[in-house]
Amino acid sequence: MLTTLFVQPIFNVLSLIYALLPGHNFGLAIIIFTILARWVMYPLLRKQLKHTRAMREMAPEIKKIKKASKGNRQQESMMMMELYKEKEIKPLSFIGMLVVQIVIFLALFSGLNRIVNDPSQLVSFSYEPIQNLGTMQELAEDPTKFDNTLFGIVDLGRSAVDSEAGFYFPAFLLVLGSAVTQFFQIRQTMPKEENARKLRDILNDAKSGKEPDNSEVNAAMGRNMGLFMPILIFIITIGFPAALALYWFTSGLIAYLQQRHLLSQDETLMRSTAKVVSKTRLDEKKSTASSKTTSKKTASSKTSKPKTSRKRKK
Repeated sequence: MLTTLFVQPIFNVLSLIYALLPGHNFGLAIIIFTILARWVMYPLLRKQLKHTRAMREMAPEIKKIKKASKGNRQQESMMMMELYKEKEIKPLSFIGMLVVQIVIFLALFSGLNRIVNDPSQLVSFSYEPIQNLGTMQELAEDPTKFDNTLFGIVDLGRSAVDSEAGFYFPAFLLVLGSAVTQFFQIRQTMPKEENARKLRDILNDAKSGKEPDNSEVNAAMGRNMGLFMPILIFIITIGFPAALALYWFTSGLIAYLQQRHLLSQDETLMRSTAKVVSKTRLDEKKSTASSKTTSKKTASSKTSKPKTSRKRKK
């Protein structure tokens, strides 16, 4: 069922690009597919960055809530939910971006494995309208016509490290590029904080009985994630076909450029702290300001009324 719902549709987008592409180069088809995928995810990326900014802007108010709750977790969670509701923020909204990326990655991984193990799967696993295209019919007759390279330079079916084929340097460059782009992509969204403490120091303070600040802990974990994720991607992609590393490298590079564009539009996105303006407080200020103006008007109208003479007693 997952294959029918996710793997096959994504696979067919890639096979259609390959069939319609002049020259029918599989590496170029992966690059075009990745550009289209990142273009589809662009609204989610913009929403994710706005969510990140909003969460960082709320940091001062979150500290006030922690201080006011005095360790009462239930009261703290209720006040946090009220704050999220007031700011119209959904704490789990960033998961959508993550889910979409995982689905595309796993579906593409499954599809690429099919092609690497058996190039004829590019035709047999495609939908019938794509199979009827001239390029696909020629490929069905002679699977050796399939160009499984990146511009004839990199064999996308080989991995960087293989027990049988040995070390393959062009694939290793793609793997290394995937890790580097991921590093800069994560680093790009990190707040520029001065005197930021390491996670180890925060945990040491917690052992001594000092209650850690969750916002400080999250910031420290985010910095550690900026180092952990590139290493993880390097370990994962080094043993898989270079086609997967090409997708990850292209996706990371485009995501970096997209984030750079969005961040240049709003320089406050990556500030670690910002002044939070509450909607209710604005309304209160407006109401108080309007009441003051009305009271002034009534006072001025009273003073401006002409004095009437008292009636004489008969």
